[in-house]
Amino acid sequence: MTDGRLSDVVSATLPGAAAGPNSVDGPASRLKTAGMPIIRALDAVTVPVPDLDAGLRFYRDALGHPLFWRNDAVGQAGLGLPDSDAELVLTTRQTYEPNWLVASADAAAETIRTAGGRVVTEPFDIPVGRLVVVADPFGNRLVLLDLSKGRYPAAETT
Repeated sequence: MTDGRLSDVVSATLPGAAAGPNSVDGPASRLKTAGMPIIRALDAVTVPVPDLDAGLRFYRDALGHPLFWRNDAVGQAGLGLPDSDAELVLTTRQTYEPNWLVASADAAAETIRTAGGRVVTEPFDIPVGRLVVVADPFGNRLVLLDLSKGRYPAAETT
């Protein structure tokens, strides 16, 4: 099920990529029972812009944030934040929201479900790993992603 806002990203992800879910029997599924929280860090905050070039003129050129990567196929560009490993991600397709890093999007989805939350958008492949959108029992949407395929190379412009 998709919530409509991520449908463009879902269709623009790597064509032909393996769509099988990550195993939930691995170490990531044991994080909660091992006493480790499932949300590891803030990965990024998505900021909607009318087009990437306009967004880059403001955030990169005028405000000075360095461009780390750009992916026109998914309508996003990642910019650096000087005091954080998190990225400011300009996007033409998503809303303004934080993106939280998890060890496994699939395991996190199951943990959220078991804990009383719900899955808004089932886990799916993205160029850098897998992503799931969940909601806590209070209705807050959480975008959870893993970097199982690695980060974008510096200044990638695909």
